[in-house]
Amino acid sequence: MLSHQSLKSRHSRFLLATVFSLFVGSLHAQEAVLPIMPLPAHVTRGQGEFVIQTSFTIAITGHNEPRLERARQRFLDILTRETGIPFSREVSSQAVFIAKAEGPSVEVQKLGEDESYRLVITSADVQLTALSPLGILHGLQTFLQLVGVTPRGFSVPAVAIEDSPRFPWRGLLIDSGHRFVPVAAVKRNLDGMEAVKLNVLHWRFADDQGFHIESKKLPLLQQKASGGLYYTQEEVREVIAYARDRGIRVMPEFDMPCHTRSWFLAYPELASRGAADSAGFDPSKESTYKLLATFIGEMAALFPDAYFHTGGDECDPKEWESNPRIAQYMREHKFANGAALQAMFTGRVEKIVAANKKIMVGWDEVLQPNTPKDVVIQSWRGQASLADAAREGYRGVLSWGYYIDLNQSAAEHYQVDPMGDAAAKLTPEQQARILGGEATMWTDIVSHENMDNRIWPRTAAIAERFWSPQEVRDLDSMYARLSVVSQKLSYYGPRHKVVTEEFLERMSGDPDPMALRVLASVLQPPRLYQRQELRSDFTAINRMDDAVEPESETARQFDEICKRIVAGKALPADWQQARAWLTMWRDNDAKLQPELARSALTQDLAPVSKKLAQVAEIGLGALNALEHGEPIAATRRQESIALVQSAEKPVSVLLIMPAASVQRLLEATKEASVQN
Repeated sequence: MLSHQSLKSRHSRFLLATVFSLFVGSLHAQEAVLPIMPLPAHVTRGQGEFVIQTSFTIAITGHNEPRLERARQRFLDILTRETGIPFSREVSSQAVFIAKAEGPSVEVQKLGEDESYRLVITSADVQLTALSPLGILHGLQTFLQLVGVTPRGFSVPAVAIEDSPRFPWRGLLIDSGHRFVPVAAVKRNLDGMEAVKLNVLHWRFADDQGFHIESKKLPLLQQKASGGLYYTQEEVREVIAYARDRGIRVMPEFDMPCHTRSWFLAYPELASRGAADSAGFDPSKESTYKLLATFIGEMAALFPDAYFHTGGDECDPKEWESNPRIAQYMREHKFANGAALQAMFTGRVEKIVAANKKIMVGWDEVLQPNTPKDVVIQSWRGQASLADAAREGYRGVLSWGYYIDLNQSAAEHYQVDPMGDAAAKLTPEQQARILGGEATMWTDIVSHENMDNRIWPRTAAIAERFWSPQEVRDLDSMYARLSVVSQKLSYYGPRHKVVTEEFLERMSGDPDPMALRVLASVLQPPRLYQRQELRSDFTAINRMDDAVEPESETARQFDEICKRIVAGKALPADWQQARAWLTMWRDNDAKLQPELARSALTQDLAPVSKKLAQVAEIGLGALNALEHGEPIAATRRQESIALVQSAEKPVSVLLIMPAASVQRLLEATKEASVQN
């Protein structure tokens, strides 16, 4: 029997071959399917390929600036990591790759700045042109994604690409409020963002659990509320510069008036109730706005971006309504309820933000009848809510459907579009107010250690939704290309491909936990908010549900094979692969059970391993029945379905993903007419 590693290697080669066969099959098509993500807006296939020689050089012509020179060096570093070729860093007058920007970018990157580029690759040379350096940055990433190994060495196909994004706002939220995220983790995910052409880092610094940025004007915030973990202002400037080099804006978020318990450790007088149990600021005190004006002014000076996020979500108005002093204030000022009081608070904060020459961004709740039209609405409630905001004259971005901490599949995220059915009913002017969207990496149940395999590679699929034409929607193509891009991302810095292995080694104390690896390969953490229900927030991130990827690629491919078997479309290789996997999963339990008891972090996996073995045994029986057209006794069939269905529910905070696929096989078998 093939080892898990051999199967995984063969499977990876199969995926890569599938992608490149899709590409080769379209060589003569006007619109070629490229093995990259996001797909460009317009592609014309040429003849031949550009082979990357040891003498390969790249030069920047036209407008030049230090950022472009650093991009050139970074491009060569990544190309060397992929090819192993030590390219010269010197600029040659004989360069075979010429990148030319027509003019400069603005000093502080703006929303809607031109990001288009044209990339023409022939067998002899490469020409990249753009109106601004942003287009050059994007074109360099497209070239890097096109690099592949061929019998002639590393090369890229001859192709002409005219490309520009569908949406100007393509973001990733990194939540450093619930849990502190070290600068190194932020930077490596900025590297990943550059690779897939995301252009907004939404950086969130505070929540009930901590306040994680230095304030020089209000130093008690980091002194009393950070636990010693916070970003200095110099570190923040370093990250902003790092992001700008990669064509990425950095927008800060300081959530208010709620999600603010950490503030009250430093300034208890701000709380609407006792500092220990208050959920939000006291909107009735002038001292609240005085302190916020000081803080927002300081942070507005630190962050050059034009947009400043003030949160505004998930407040409970009853906290204000039940406070006698605040209730009296509401009566005196004729506020009908707590929601109206929050609207007043939002208006006051918006004026402070505007006074600092920034544009306020807030979650859905900040949209009230008197909200200034300049405010940008970030929607977590859904496409209809976003469309409603646009109809009322507000610009907005969508995050509903892109909560990558909730362990949904790449396909689920990919099928959500900011310009959904609700937006289709808007006028063109209203549709133009939908700026794009953001994937959100909340850290309630994620730490900087496993963050990368929660963000990547699925966020590349979301990035394609924001960049590529709306009609680019084929799931098979997406998954095939996502496998290639996942490997490419490893050359940049994201650690998504090593997270699981590192966790397994720590959990087991074994430098080569083969049997544990086999089990992990087909497990997923619970989806949506079920993980929080089964294991509380803010626990140590060191268990199997923290280690495994949100979407098991092995289980997904097994399910695709099962679908083909049930549909009568399976190839002999499909049957062979399904049988090999099921046999491995069945036999793995006997190897793994003695090892699980040796570690406190793996003991609760015993029932998971046992149930996977039972599911695999049932799957082998169903496979045999389908292959030979033999019926299964009714009682045994019903018992098997019941066991498999029980395995589809979380076991030790884990989902056994092949269970649903085996049920698919079982339901396709015939039931014997005679009970036995």
